[in-house]
Order: sequence, then C-alpha cells, then structure tokens
Amino acid sequence: MPTTVSVLSNITDFVVNEGHGVKGLSEMGLQTLPKQYIQPLEERITPTTVILDDQIPVIDMSNWDNDTKLIGEKICNAAEKWGFFQIINHDISLDVLESVKEATYRFFRQPAEEKNKHSKENSSTNNVRYGTSFTPKAEKALEWKDYLSLFYVSDEEAAALWPSALREEALDFLRNSEIVIKKLLEALMKGLNVKEIDETKESLLMGSKRINVNYYPKCPNPELTVGVGRHSDVSTLTILLQDNIGGLYVKKLDSETWVHVPPIDGALVINIGDALQIMSNGRYKSIEHRVMANGSNNRISVPIFVNPKPSDVIGPLAEVLENGEEPIYKQVLYSDYVKHFFRKAHDGKDTVDFAKIK
Repeated sequence: MPTTVSVLSNITDFVVNEGHGVKGLSEMGLQTLPKQYIQPLEERITPTTVILDDQIPVIDMSNWDNDTKLIGEKICNAAEKWGFFQIINHDISLDVLESVKEATYRFFRQPAEEKNKHSKENSSTNNVRYGTSFTPKAEKALEWKDYLSLFYVSDEEAAALWPSALREEALDFLRNSEIVIKKLLEALMKGLNVKEIDETKESLLMGSKRINVNYYPKCPNPELTVGVGRHSDVSTLTILLQDNIGGLYVKKLDSETWVHVPPIDGALVINIGDALQIMSNGRYKSIEHRVMANGSNNRISVPIFVNPKPSDVIGPLAEVLENGEEPIYKQVLYSDYVKHFFRKAHDGKDTVDFAKIK
C-alpha cells in the first residue's frame, strides 16, 4: 500500500542514520517526495535548458595500434571542447562490465543493517564508505542517490575490507580498466607536449584510484529533485560505466545548456577531472555534470576515479609552461583540494577556483 511521508517521523534518521538510504524510501511506495529532497528551482533541469540536437563525441578505440595519432587527436579535441566523450571497442569485455553491474545490484539489495556496517560511523576504514546523497550535513536539499565508495590501496586490503557482495567484480573492473586509462593518458599527455609518462608522471596522473557504485532508485516526483547535483570531478580522469536507463547530463562549454549522454551498449563515458584541468593549465576542461532522478526505473552507475596520490602537489605541468605560457593555477596539495571539495554541497565548478592564482 502506498505510504505518505507523514508516516515517517524522521526521514533523515531512517535514510542516513539507519542506513535504509533512498532505496528504502523508494520501496515504501511514497506518493510524494519528502521535502528534504525538493531542490531549489535553479538546481532542477527543465526542458528549456536541454539541447536535443547535440551530443558528446563517441570515439572508436578499435584501431588504436595502427591509428594512435588520429585517435589521440580525437581524444585531445574532445577533452578541450567538451571535457566528456564516450569510448567504444575499448577491449574491456562485456562480461566484466555486466558482472560489475550485477554485483552493484547485489550489494544494494542487502538489508540496511548489512550495508550500514560500511557507513561513516560504523566502517572500520575511511577507504570503504556507504552513504546517501553527497554531504548530507552541508546540503540544503538532499540528492536522490545511495552509493558505496571504495578507495583502492592494494588487493590485500580490498580482500580484507571491501564488501564480499561486489569485491571481486569491482577489482576485476579496476584491473581491466588499467590499459584503457594508460592509453587515454598517453594521448592526453602528447597533446600537452609531454613526451613520455615516466614513473613520477604516472604517480601524479594515476597514483590513486577510487571505484564507486551508485544506486538511483525510482523517485515519486523526479522533476523536483536530482540524482546528483551540478559538479565537476576532482579526479585526473573519470571512467564511467552507465546502465541502459540514462539520466546523465553534461553542461555545454561556455553556455547554460545541458546535453544528455545517451547510454551506448558496452561504451564507457570518460570525463576530464579538475586535477587534469589544473595540470593542463586550463587547456583540458573538467565540465559540470549532473544526474536526473527517474520516475519509472531504478538506475545504477559505476565510476572509476583516477587521481593523483593524496600527498602529491598538483599545478600546471612544466611542459605546458615551457613556451612562456602564464600559469592560471597555483601549486596545491591534492589532499587539501579534495578536502575542500567534500566539505561542502555540490556547487558547480566552485572548487577549481580554490586552485586559481588570484
């Protein structure tokens, strides 16, 4: 029987503290969206702000060995003009992708008390975190999303601490993505006059990784809320596996309009993160994106965030500045940058201003 919001006296307690998440709310059959999730008008996507006749580039990686230069140019061009693109024929098998999607559902189907063992209050490590929304304590309105975030340190730590419901599948996706990530970074570095990615550069570009699994349950009033608010990622690169539902929107560069990223079977969505925007001195763009809530389907996504190490200092690369280009960004400790991002609600591109030379 459909439930009204008034039956739940404390939504935040039920969703956040008891670990039911918005999945628990959605499964109660609510007829109306709880007020805690109603976003201000300016944060909602309306049909007037969506462009239907444009899309982010789709790049075929199948001929990489014979056509490295041409494919590399397409990657760099997409990174400059869109900050987002999709790749197809990337050599990660459909089996690996399907397995991690199935494992995501398996994790979220568990009872609340099982998932809640990994919440901020209960987890034995900061590297494994189950939660809902983004930063509930800092947000004026909550986002309609649950997630599990897994910071990769080693296979041994993952074996000991990652939830068994998806451990092997998440690790498999991470391992299989390695070659693709290196190809993408190789192309992007060539575009910045970096001749080779030595050990120091590799550590700076991809010294740490995080894999998230996201669950966006069916929503009673999707037009009033968001799955994820406007933000850019703090990563070097993000590699995103979507399911077939859709709902990811990307802001078009230098405009106030948004473009939907349609699901393509077997494709991965790639986007530039703030760290690479800073290292490229603004040439590559980390772009605002957001996720719409859905009124008829549950949706999942699995992003891999490829990051500098927390102890790395990031700033414009020496190779980018060697011809006399003025730096736009200062040198910042990456862990300070990330802390600044997670201290507040999603607010578009405000975080990158933290690194700008005033």
